[in-house]
Amino acid sequence: MTRRTRLEQAEHLAAAETRLATGETQRGVAIEMGVARSTLQGWCRDVPGGDPPAGLTAFARTPDGVAWLHRLVLAAQFSITLRAAGGTRLVSEFLELSGLSAFVGISDGAQYALNVALETAVVAVAEAQRTALAEGMAPRQMTVCEDETFHPGICLVAIEPVSNFILLEHYAAARTAATWTAALQQACTGLAVEVIQSAADEAKALRRHAETDLGAQHSPDRFHGQHEIAKATSLALAREVRQAEAGVAAAQRHWEAERAAQQSFAAHVPRPRGRPPAFETRIGAALNALVAAEAERDRAQARRSEARELIRELGVLYHPYDPVDGQTQPEARVAARFTDVWTRLKGLAEAAERPERARERIIKAERLTVQWLATLAVFFATVTARVEALERSPELEAAVLEQLVPALYLERVAARSTAAETRHRVQAVSTALRDALQRPDHPLQRLAPDHRIRVEQVAGAGADLFQRSSSCVEGRNGQRSLPHHGRHRLSDRKLAALTAVHNFHIRRADGTTAAERCFGRTRRAVRAAPRACASAAATATPPTAPAETRLSDAGRGLRAVVPGGRGWLPTRGSHRSGRAGLPHLMWRAT
Repeated sequence: MTRRTRLEQAEHLAAAETRLATGETQRGVAIEMGVARSTLQGWCRDVPGGDPPAGLTAFARTPDGVAWLHRLVLAAQFSITLRAAGGTRLVSEFLELSGLSAFVGISDGAQYALNVALETAVVAVAEAQRTALAEGMAPRQMTVCEDETFHPGICLVAIEPVSNFILLEHYAAARTAATWTAALQQACTGLAVEVIQSAADEAKALRRHAETDLGAQHSPDRFHGQHEIAKATSLALAREVRQAEAGVAAAQRHWEAERAAQQSFAAHVPRPRGRPPAFETRIGAALNALVAAEAERDRAQARRSEARELIRELGVLYHPYDPVDGQTQPEARVAARFTDVWTRLKGLAEAAERPERARERIIKAERLTVQWLATLAVFFATVTARVEALERSPELEAAVLEQLVPALYLERVAARSTAAETRHRVQAVSTALRDALQRPDHPLQRLAPDHRIRVEQVAGAGADLFQRSSSCVEGRNGQRSLPHHGRHRLSDRKLAALTAVHNFHIRRADGTTAAERCFGRTRRAVRAAPRACASAAATATPPTAPAETRLSDAGRGLRAVVPGGRGWLPTRGSHRSGRAGLPHLMWRAT
């Protein structure tokens, strides 16, 4: 027996009603359509449950109405289960509260099956889009940010930070270097990319994976160095400040108590006999103690402020171009600034009498300097090689390396800055460098338009090459933890669907997706992906609402009388969605 979809049923019903209105018999119409007469009768008397508006009921029986229902239910499934951290039970609740449960089945099994089909369709469309976009992708070298998370299995994540495209996101049995290498190579299969740098933490497996297996530069995340210093200094220095402030408060109370005792003695009438207490000496000693306590508090606050400034200084100085004046920072200059920071931090630890483990943390963070300086050296060498490959005049090459690349790099730094003052200051430096490039006599302006565009593309790619943070991966791990909390484990299909939505659906403020930015394709080719994901899921037909039931007065354990002759046995049970105030019955066929 051929089972027709709801859309096919609606099309047959619309054609049948038109022919029946002209006077044809129901039997003849059924024979012409190739369906049983009882089937056609069931379609004609199919009445939705509840009390939906008559106009909506009539519309839902038409082909356009069925297509609209499909689109609405799929939109709810997509938005709630893939874009938000909800599940199919929230979809069922939405359909019930909106009254659409009169037309669409809202049982857990029906909505779960639809969700499985939707996720499968989204993953299939994403894979097809990825294959199509990779065919015309220009070869490129890229940096990847890598990290693993646990929920509860090991999930390996690798993201291209400039476009925020997820190259790798899947569960693995281990997190060894070999596992990382095999997973990333499989993720890059078919892509014309070469990983030349990996921004990650200092895990031994990740370092071996980058340096030995891939032959790439391992760039330690700047945050991890700052975090080690913070753990070594912040709590202890904050405790010193609290203790010093408590000492000031105690000295203040003691000084005020001595002054109050002096005033009470002077106001006493008659004056007590005997020699008066040495109030001046006692008040002076209390005042000296208060001054000393305030001085100690000021020193503690100064040490804490200095430690904070030094931690910030690590982030400010670790740039290939100085955010203050836009000048190139050679490795020797950055190394000297690093040495000054480490010396002052060690001095603070000694002044605060920190334990040995705090000094070890500072030394551990100091060891990252070697890798940071190596990352700067690789960056300068790579950018210089790319500019020289353009085969332009020495004057133009110098302008690109000393003006255009720094301007583009600082423009990106300003866009990532959270403080408005820093953002405006760095942007002003970038703008000044860009303005110098706009002079009519500048070598860049004397190029042909297509050559100038090519030079700017190379400079932009060079500016994007330096990545000192893997925050994109950390943010992705945090975002993905939301759906995990509701399920306690994400299936491979769900994880792949979430990855597909991130790459091909979510857009930035400029209207681009991660796939568009990564593959560098035209907007039309990439923007078709979200619509294709939705249209491909049309094969996942939303379930039909069960026929309206009328229970007999004998109670809920008896057979219900159902229009159409089908019997259902209701069994009382708590609905798994747990929605308070909404009665539910669990139905099973008899």
